[in-house]
Amino acid sequence: MFIDTRGIDEGREIETTVCVVGAGVAGITIALELDRCGIDTCLLESGGYRPDEDTRDLYRGENAGLPYAFADGSRSRYFGGSSNCWGGWCRPLDPWDFDKRDWVPGSGWPFGFDELAPYYARTHALLKLGPDNFDPPFWEQAIGRHDVRRIPLVTGDLRDTIAQFSPPARFGKLYRGDLERSPHIRVFLHANVVHIDTDAAAHHVERVQVATLTGRRMSVTAKRFVLAAGGIENARLLLASNRVQAAGLGNAHDNVGRYFMDHPRIMSGSVRFAPGWARNKLYDIKYHYQNAAVAAYGTPISSQFAPTPAVLRREKLLNSRVWFFSVFYGEGSDGAQALIRCKQALLRKEQPGWRLRDDLVTMLRHPIDTAGFGLTRAVQPRALIRDVKLQAIVEAQPNRESRVTLAEQRDRLGMPRVKVAWRLTELAQRTFDRTFELLAQELRTSAVAQVRLDPPLAGRAWPASLEGTWHHMGTTRMHESAREGVVDRDCKVFGIDNLFVAGSSVFPTVGANFPTITIAALALRLAGHLVKSLHTPDAVVVPASLCHGADDNTAVPLVPVAVPFASALMRLVRH
Repeated sequence: MFIDTRGIDEGREIETTVCVVGAGVAGITIALELDRCGIDTCLLESGGYRPDEDTRDLYRGENAGLPYAFADGSRSRYFGGSSNCWGGWCRPLDPWDFDKRDWVPGSGWPFGFDELAPYYARTHALLKLGPDNFDPPFWEQAIGRHDVRRIPLVTGDLRDTIAQFSPPARFGKLYRGDLERSPHIRVFLHANVVHIDTDAAAHHVERVQVATLTGRRMSVTAKRFVLAAGGIENARLLLASNRVQAAGLGNAHDNVGRYFMDHPRIMSGSVRFAPGWARNKLYDIKYHYQNAAVAAYGTPISSQFAPTPAVLRREKLLNSRVWFFSVFYGEGSDGAQALIRCKQALLRKEQPGWRLRDDLVTMLRHPIDTAGFGLTRAVQPRALIRDVKLQAIVEAQPNRESRVTLAEQRDRLGMPRVKVAWRLTELAQRTFDRTFELLAQELRTSAVAQVRLDPPLAGRAWPASLEGTWHHMGTTRMHESAREGVVDRDCKVFGIDNLFVAGSSVFPTVGANFPTITIAALALRLAGHLVKSLHTPDAVVVPASLCHGADDNTAVPLVPVAVPFASALMRLVRH
């Protein structure tokens, strides 16, 4: 059931079993799992079915660190959350991303890769991915094309890795029908949580206060509360809920909002391929992104290079990924940028302030650049490819001084806006430099290409070309100790018995892989924990296939709403 909060009675109190704040990938995943187990759930979404300027404005704030875009175009504050602007990249974290590394202070998860592996497997159906297999030879053989070939890696310092592409799954569209039909789920649209109310000791959440931009107010009480509002908003809500604890909830050790991370991305150098390798699509982002020619089992894939775990240990580096980036004719010109925006509009990606007429005029004013870029993108003639560069993303090192705080300015709801200070370390610079150097050496040694690299980054200011990837992570980090984290291994906020956090804000370290599949896996894991925590002493244990699907045979407790029916059924059988 979907409810427009703007039309409910003023001051109404909604009662439910689980209240989930945020209807993005994490929030919708948790709601779907709770629905399968019959648990009454309220899903609170700030926006409606489509983007609107007034709701979008609630994301805006101050930038206090490296130049960084964190609002318009990088997040989507409406039903479906950031899945509305997601590119579809999917690859689990590497097993060693979960490990504590002595050269990376603050590294280490409370559990290892094996803990998440079964949940990663279940995300493939949720995200509409292909087989649960990320082995490069498997995909090369399945695709079977001469222009989709693995490059021989002979030095032993690098490996090639596979990412799968979701269509991408737009959760707001894909799962809207399931939520509408559910007898257990109520989705409140235009419902902005403005405060989390606790008892006098701040040990138990009693309710959340909800406001609409039209001035309507309500509250929600529940047995369990889950914040799934994103890597910036989760921290903002905890910090702003400061009526009982002045520093905010879960912030006894000043960790909320700290360790803000995003994957930095930079290009370098120029690549000149040897004959036979110039048209290989497997490693070039301009060719492999959502390309039906680089696909098998109905799933497009891509490949990236990465240092081996032995190299990371030997050279004390962060994790990284690097690939090729062909530079097309007209790349970066006004006409090319206008053409890209028009394509994004066809894909229904949110572009604040975009107007078709303006871009059509721009393309008409720059016909050669526009046509050249479009032709190169569509047909890929080698004569119109100006250059090939290396592009890399690097794991962000946990850094307490990279953080989200509250600004003095307030939004229309009276909430403090955010102040985001994205800061990177020298280790990230050194990792970029070595990643580029290692690949250049590999390509020369294997006689695939010659590479000219740009000057090293280490010891210099970050270049203007540095950009983030809109992966907002780390601000409510998971840890075994309340002194070092905000949530425990079960994603429960330390010191509060019924408040949980979902999404990438709980990542202690972030690897160099795309976070959505890990967000979904953690959401499935958290949903399972919530189901088990809600059972009553006389709960009936049933096969989890009744909750999760026939491929999951783990027993879980049937939730309280089903207990009366089960008890009546047992009495009928006995008599």
